[in-house]
Amino acid sequence: MSIFMVLRVALKALARNKMRTSLTMLGMIIGVAAVITMVALGRGAQSEIESQVQSAGTNMITVRAGNFRSHGVSMGMGQSPRLNSRDVDAIRERVPDALYLAAGVRTRDQIIAANQNWNTTIQGTDVEYPQIRSWTIDLGTFFTTTQVQSAAKVVVLGSVVRDNLYGEGIDPVGARIRIRNQSFQIIGVMSSKGAGQFGEDQDDVVFIPYSTVNKKLRGRDGTNISQIDISAASADSIDVVTGQITDTLREEHALGPGEDNDFMVRTQEDLISIVSQTTQTMTGLLASIAGVSLIVGGIGIMNIMLVSVTERTREIGLRMAVGAKSQDVLLQFLVEAVVLSLVGGLVGVGLGFGLSETLTRFLSWPTSVPADAVVVAVGFAAATGIFFGFYPARKAARLDPIDSLRFE
Repeated sequence: MSIFMVLRVALKALARNKMRTSLTMLGMIIGVAAVITMVALGRGAQSEIESQVQSAGTNMITVRAGNFRSHGVSMGMGQSPRLNSRDVDAIRERVPDALYLAAGVRTRDQIIAANQNWNTTIQGTDVEYPQIRSWTIDLGTFFTTTQVQSAAKVVVLGSVVRDNLYGEGIDPVGARIRIRNQSFQIIGVMSSKGAGQFGEDQDDVVFIPYSTVNKKLRGRDGTNISQIDISAASADSIDVVTGQITDTLREEHALGPGEDNDFMVRTQEDLISIVSQTTQTMTGLLASIAGVSLIVGGIGIMNIMLVSVTERTREIGLRMAVGAKSQDVLLQFLVEAVVLSLVGGLVGVGLGFGLSETLTRFLSWPTSVPADAVVVAVGFAAATGIFFGFYPARKAARLDPIDSLRFE
């Protein structure tokens, strides 16, 4: 018997019980749709995070103060006092592909403007910070090298801070704000940047020369810093620049062989890798949970096929009596099981696309359905039909023709 004839007979057999066939496929439809939707959510979130990390800057490398131990007690990452502006100068001299560099310190405080106030992040940085972050000035200017060297009390506002202190679209350049009873002149407003790689609002910040933050707000030595932001000359040079930065800082900090670094060097690729691994783990977990419904759907197919074998015992006996071989009967029921699972899988793929689009449109959740997920889902659906359909098909193929014809 040709495969086309087997398929034709299978479709006719399934069409005789349309309601039962539809309900049997429902488990497979729900399972495949759930897997597609979960994978789409995971891939969408991963793509969104990667784009946010990329938006942070161009070929950016970040050096942060590392672990600091005092009298044998670990003070924690980011607490080393040994990172300073001299390290920036050393990197600038010895790492030719470090295109832009900016020393940085960070704190948080209340900003007061007339009768308005706003609590925000204070980013102490240097003049090349906008180039590193690919961040343009909307109004006014960024501070200059002279203002950094003199620890001038000037400030550049993020758009969120400007909107909350003065109103949306207002030009506050030239006005003054107070931070810890220190008066600062506003010299610029940054353009809107949006959410960062961890969901934080990048526009909820003010920028002040790092020397000013140290001397005027923290009461510390103006050279001590907590991080260095660096932009490599090209994406291809990031690994080389990272290695050269590490060698330079180890030499500057007089670290001997075997001694741990008292700083951390991180690249955008590191951040993307860390976040992607976490996202992939969560996507795999969600897809695995959704995949349980595929197994349930397969068990449902097996159950219905066993019922079908019992109902059609006389038919099987008659077919075998007129010359059908055991393998023909086996193939017949196996094809019926595969058709059930495969059609259910294809409908489930369509439903998964629809659910993904609905989540994006109405809930603004980023989704992305990868082609390999569709192929795997449909392939798994077909494999499920073969796996769970084989036992009922083999049972039908092993029926005795004489006993089958006598079956009531």
